[in-house]
Amino acid sequence: MGDWYRGDCHVHSVHSDGQLTPAELAAAARAAGLDFLAVTEHNCPAPPGVWDELGGDDLLILLGQEVTTRTGHWLALGLRPGQLVDWRHRVGDPAFDRALREVRAAGGLCVAAHPHAPYPGGDLMFPLEAFDAVEVWNGEWTSDRPWNADNHAAHAEWGRRLAAGVRAGRPQPALGNSDAHLPGQLGTPQTVVHAEQLDSPAILAALRAGRSWIAESAAVELEFTAEADGRRAGIGERLATAGRPVALHLDLAGVPDPQVRVHTERGKARWQAGLTADAAETSFVRVEVRHPDGRPAALTNPILLT
Repeated sequence: MGDWYRGDCHVHSVHSDGQLTPAELAAAARAAGLDFLAVTEHNCPAPPGVWDELGGDDLLILLGQEVTTRTGHWLALGLRPGQLVDWRHRVGDPAFDRALREVRAAGGLCVAAHPHAPYPGGDLMFPLEAFDAVEVWNGEWTSDRPWNADNHAAHAEWGRRLAAGVRAGRPQPALGNSDAHLPGQLGTPQTVVHAEQLDSPAILAALRAGRSWIAESAAVELEFTAEADGRRAGIGERLATAGRPVALHLDLAGVPDPQVRVHTERGKARWQAGLTADAAETSFVRVEVRHPDGRPAALTNPILLT
């Protein structure tokens, strides 16, 4: 049921501080093999009517905003046309909670953006648990550009918090987005989502549930499932194991000589055929794929085990 869709949920045009027009971004999205993108201008709504004719059956355009505060940035995804989220709040300000409620009341998603960006106001000081998801991969994984997000820190922080979140019933999904401002950036990386259909409510629901994984580009294909006691679950789903061993299955393409690791509460292990997990020892399993030089090619949200 449903299908997999590729998207980029953090994109800027000439209407904030990007270099591409909306039409150029839509064309670039199609060329990059994307099925959806989210427009997230800094502290301003998408201009009325500008994006209306640029989407279609082959490209869903979500309206959003990068809420740029003095104590960190976050993404409001799935806003109504013309909706503007107030950015004039700081840590401890009740206006922050009001802004989150307004986004969710519109059916939207609140995402912690590049929580360790190396510039004034880039480090996210708001509590990560306040958000529906967290951006762990923003733009190039490493770069000599002074504004490139510290993906190592964001990814490690998410990984350390995951077990506690799963056991508390609040696992926080990870997203990967390009934060595109310049030509050639769109879709690197991208979030691949399993949704019932290609529309805003379905995509947002899938992102909220963690039914997604992150790919460095459209060239990477991945399917990760877990099976026990005759039942099977995919990324973002829950598997009732009945105390049986959990068989893990991985299909991967587009990464030459991949280095694959399986992550659980007990740490990480090298992928090998026939690998199993035990729900008595871990509440989740997830995988990461890297190139031989250590650069990430893909990472998944967890499959939850009970």
